[in-house]
Amino acid sequence: MNNATNATNTTNTAVNSPLLEIQGLKTVFPTENGLAVAVDDLGFSVPRGSVLGIVGESGCGKSITSLSILRLVPPPGRIAAGKILFEGRDLLTLSEAQMRSVRGNQIALIPQDPMTSLNPVYTIGDQIMEAIELHQKVGKKEARQRAIEVLDQVRIPQAASRIDDYPHQFSGGMRQRVMIAMALSCNPKLLIADEPTTALDVTVQAQILELLRTIQREHGMSILLITHDLGVVAEMCDNVAVMYAGSVVEMAEVNELFKNPLHPYTIGLMNSLPRPGNSRLTPIQGQPPSLIDLPQGCRFADRCLLVEPRSREAVPALEEKAPGHKVRCAVVTGPTTDVRLQNSN
Repeated sequence: MNNATNATNTTNTAVNSPLLEIQGLKTVFPTENGLAVAVDDLGFSVPRGSVLGIVGESGCGKSITSLSILRLVPPPGRIAAGKILFEGRDLLTLSEAQMRSVRGNQIALIPQDPMTSLNPVYTIGDQIMEAIELHQKVGKKEARQRAIEVLDQVRIPQAASRIDDYPHQFSGGMRQRVMIAMALSCNPKLLIADEPTTALDVTVQAQILELLRTIQREHGMSILLITHDLGVVAEMCDNVAVMYAGSVVEMAEVNELFKNPLHPYTIGLMNSLPRPGNSRLTPIQGQPPSLIDLPQGCRFADRCLLVEPRSREAVPALEEKAPGHKVRCAVVTGPTTDVRLQNSN
């Protein structure tokens, strides 16, 4: 009886625990001018079967976060600290051979630019089949059939014949569909989508997002969606983490974040969005800090309308300021964020 109870408790813990949990992640790049800290004290989790959006301006560390999860940080960059727990197992403790069994199999990546990610001298079928043969341990005939199935799943017309085409024979939107098919070919538990709609026209963007949403619901997989587009976040995500200068500054359920943004940076992002009847955008003044010379205190202090002396004393902790709503700010205490920020436009 006790053994059965313990087994049940273990199963429930596994089901209820996050699929992916990042703890204190720090990724650095040595440069001639010093050490650039691209990701610093990063922490978030991706629940099973959900979509987490990571949003922030260019250079905030979003893409490096995705590469860190897969341990694909380009040299001389390296992961200096932290844990990357996938189903409770720290990926940073695995051997390279063990990581190869995770990449593309349990965790798949849809990169930003499908044209540079696809090999121009191989057919798309060969490139999809390679991952299937490697991870699923099947023969060429079965791998080809699986490749046709996933191409059909992502709505590539006449998949059985187009499987032998080369990347240059596909449009930008169709190449992105091929990358999604490649990512889905081994039925991953976590799909990392890094700016999946960049450089696509609005109509194609909507089609790709709808495709990702449908696949996520049908397969029950988790998605880590990296983007700078708040519209995409509002449409796709269950929860959102806002990044600035290498760390998360705000994290909340998506509707809560848009209804009640708390961090001055998040509010600045919201105020910079185009609005009906308002032709003037409100930019966030100033520039992000240098990653080689990060300030001692809050990294948004030099651009913040609410900055106080205590903001510059130490980097604030990421604390819960409202139920399920975490903010990294020494000044903001809760939902009553200063109206100067809300009405700055």
